[in-house]
Amino acid sequence: MTNLESFISYLSLEKNYSGHTIIAYEKDINEFSVFCFERYGLEAIEDLNYTLIRNWIVALVNSSISNRTINRKIASLKAYYRFLQRIDRIKSNPLASHKALKTSKKIEVPFSEAEMEHLLQQILFTNDFEGRRDKLIIELLYTTGIRRAELIHLTHNDVDLNRCTMLVLGKRSKERIVPLLKSTVKLFEDYFKERKALEIIIDQNYIFLLNSGRKIYETLVYRVINKYLSEVSSKVKKSPHILRHTFATHMLNKGADLNSVKELLGHSSLASTQVYTHNSIAELKKVHLAAHPRSKK
Repeated sequence: MTNLESFISYLSLEKNYSGHTIIAYEKDINEFSVFCFERYGLEAIEDLNYTLIRNWIVALVNSSISNRTINRKIASLKAYYRFLQRIDRIKSNPLASHKALKTSKKIEVPFSEAEMEHLLQQILFTNDFEGRRDKLIIELLYTTGIRRAELIHLTHNDVDLNRCTMLVLGKRSKERIVPLLKSTVKLFEDYFKERKALEIIIDQNYIFLLNSGRKIYETLVYRVINKYLSEVSSKVKKSPHILRHTFATHMLNKGADLNSVKELLGHSSLASTQVYTHNSIAELKKVHLAAHPRSKK
C-alpha cells in the first residue's frame, strides 16, 4: 500500500471523513504530485522542503485560483504530511509553520422570515408524490437546519413521528437528536402516504426517493431548493446550505442561545456556529437602540 493509499484509508476508517472530502484531499495531493513531476522531475513528494511547496503555491496564485481554494489545497497537503510524520515516514512537516493566505469574509445572505413564510404557506406544491416530497424537503431543511447529505441519508429508523424527533447522522458519524415541529410531522405523514403508492421502491430504507423508487441525490435537492425559492426571492444564491444558514439566523434572531443552535446544527465547536451570527448582531443592535434609555440622547 502506498503512502497516499494509507492516508486515504486513515481518513476513511479512523477520521470518518465523508466520501466527498476524501476525494477532494486525494485530488489536491495528486495535483501537487503532478506539479512536482512536471516542474522538477520528482516522483515522490514525501521528503520535500517548504521552498518547493511555496513555488507550487505561487503557481496556484498566478493561475487566478481564489485564495480560499488555495488554502483548501494546502490544508490537504498539510494533513498528508502530518499523517506521514505520525507514522514516522518523515521527520518534520514542511508546512508546519505555513500561514494561510488572506481571504475576504464570506457573508451568505439568509432568506427573510417573510420569504420563507410565503414559500411554505402561499406557494402551491402539487398534491402528488413529487410535490409532497419537495415541500417536506424544504420544510425539513429550514426547520431543523440539517445538512443536505444528512437529509439524503435519512432512514425510516431515524424518524419518530410520535415523539416528534429525528436521529441525524452528521459529519464523522456523530449522532444528534433533532426535534420536529408539528407542521413538519404533518408533512411527513402526507409524504409517506404518497410514497406507499409508488409502484416500485428499490431503496426501501431511505425516506426520500425519486419516482423510480431510488434514493434522491444531491443535485436533485439543489434543484428543488433553487426552483421554489426562485419564486419568492431574488437573492442570487439559493442552495440547501443557505437554508441551513437561514435556520440558524432565524433561531438566533428569536432569542435562541448560541450553544443550543450549535447542538442543533451538529457543530463540534462554537466557532463554527458563530459564522451565522452576523445577521443576529444586526437584529440585536436594533433591539439595543430601541430599548436602551441612552439611545435617544
